Amino acid sequence: MTASFSPNASFPPSARASRADSPWIRRWSDGPASRLTLICLPHAGGSAGFYRPWAVLMPPEVELVAIQYPGREDRLGDPGSTGMGELVTAVADAVQPLLDRPYALFGHSMGSAVAWELAHELDRRGAPGPRRLFASGRAAPGTAVTGQLHRQDDNVLCAELGRLGGTSREILDDPGLRSLILTAVRHDYRIIETHRPEDRPPLSCPIHVLTGSADPELGEEGSRDRADGWADLTTARTEVRAFPGDHFYLTPRRREVVAAVLRRMDPSLTTGGARTWPSTP
Repeated sequence: MTASFSPNASFPPSARASRADSPWIRRWSDGPASRLTLICLPHAGGSAGFYRPWAVLMPPEVELVAIQYPGREDRLGDPGSTGMGELVTAVADAVQPLLDRPYALFGHSMGSAVAWELAHELDRRGAPGPRRLFASGRAAPGTAVTGQLHRQDDNVLCAELGRLGGTSREILDDPGLRSLILTAVRHDYRIIETHRPEDRPPLSCPIHVLTGSADPELGEEGSRDRADGWADLTTARTEVRAFPGDHFYLTPRRREVVAAVLRRMDPSLTTGGARTWPSTP
């Protein structure tokens, strides 16, 4: 299901910058050496900023693109999507101008489901498909267990965030920050908990399943047991890898995760280390 395209096709950085002029897109680097693109989709309640620390680890050959959902950070005033379909359509509109290079999709938790839906939406449009799909911290669409957390009160949501880790107690104890976070979390949980994936032909790209060994949602044993769910969604290879940590293992294991992603994108790639922080937000 991957459309054919020239892997060497590219546009000058200035042209790509103008084509990526979208409130959905955050980019921290795009040099003349970039020949691959990594598109990252956040977890429920998360933002593009979650992936910003990855920018310094990207080699010059890879452009990092993160998706900014509405209703958070600099998009607080933007209305949220009504459901998965509307969300994926908007993301596809935003990223399609950037698919002149080979690319991979990386989604964490809810972002994994969004990435899978996005791959199918781009295929429906006849756009180039991803070289690889990285699904982190979530079982495959159609097999993931969902609930009704978006209907629960704030205390229940805070308890869930505490169970998963990734949100400091100090933030949840601050009334203003707590309100902002829970608004985004509740909105995203509604999208993922009401999502009913359609039956579709499998993708043709490899799928790499990543998880934290102590993730209460999956864990090492659980992720391996559920790998077959992701394997059913592609005709290519499916690989499972567990990293030490909980649901947000990506933060303390950032360098290891990025290195693993880069190796799967292209074995010749290594993480950057000498690059400075991008100056733009």
